[in-house]
Amino acid sequence: MSNKTDSNSYTVLFAIGMVLVVGALLAFTASSLRPMIDANKKIEKQQNILYAMGVNENEGTSVAFISKDQVEDVFKKHIEKQLVIEGDKISENNEAFLIDIKKEQAAAKSGKVRRLPLFIGSKDGKMSYIAPIRGKGLWDAIWGYVAMDKNMVVQGVFFDHKGETPGLGANIKQRFFMDDFAGEDLMSNGQFKGIAVSKSNADPKNEDKTDNEVDAIAGATITGDGVAAMIKSELKLYVPYFKTLK
Repeated sequence: MSNKTDSNSYTVLFAIGMVLVVGALLAFTASSLRPMIDANKKIEKQQNILYAMGVNENEGTSVAFISKDQVEDVFKKHIEKQLVIEGDKISENNEAFLIDIKKEQAAAKSGKVRRLPLFIGSKDGKMSYIAPIRGKGLWDAIWGYVAMDKNMVVQGVFFDHKGETPGLGANIKQRFFMDDFAGEDLMSNGQFKGIAVSKSNADPKNEDKTDNEVDAIAGATITGDGVAAMIKSELKLYVPYFKTLK
């Protein structure tokens, strides 16, 4: 007499049972970890925003953020307003940093009015307007934060990526690249122009801050083009707001 556990039906039922048990365990784990995951995302965004406006713990050539245990208090100290720009409507929203830029970009493609977060902060008496941006690199998404003054002159940036090539495109998050953007003007003769990441830039020391260019990363042309396209397409959306500051 054959054992019931050798039958095909038993095997199928056992497999279904295991899938249900494992699925339930994974769902429970994900649900349990969700508050921690959301808290970490909040901390990371706050660190990135502060970094772009120059509130960080950099030493030498390293990139160092405000520590996780201090970032919430430091964020409250330096960020005075969080705005949401929605067409002609501008409102304050203390959780503007939670807006999902990827979802807003997708919504805009379907004809909806995009919500644009903007963070207004100060450091040493200097005002900063920090905008989140998102684009496409060589392999996957790239994103960042750009801090500007009221004339759309860049005060600082932070860039990151999902899957750019190590040692090449991944270097967009290194200081030697990010620091070059400080002082660059996004405008030219009163018109928004953006900042090109150029292989032919004849300014290796980045002394000319009015040329709307920074040096490219060797071997990372497509990623650099993605950064330039991201800056141009995303920050252009904020021009009407900055015109109100004149």
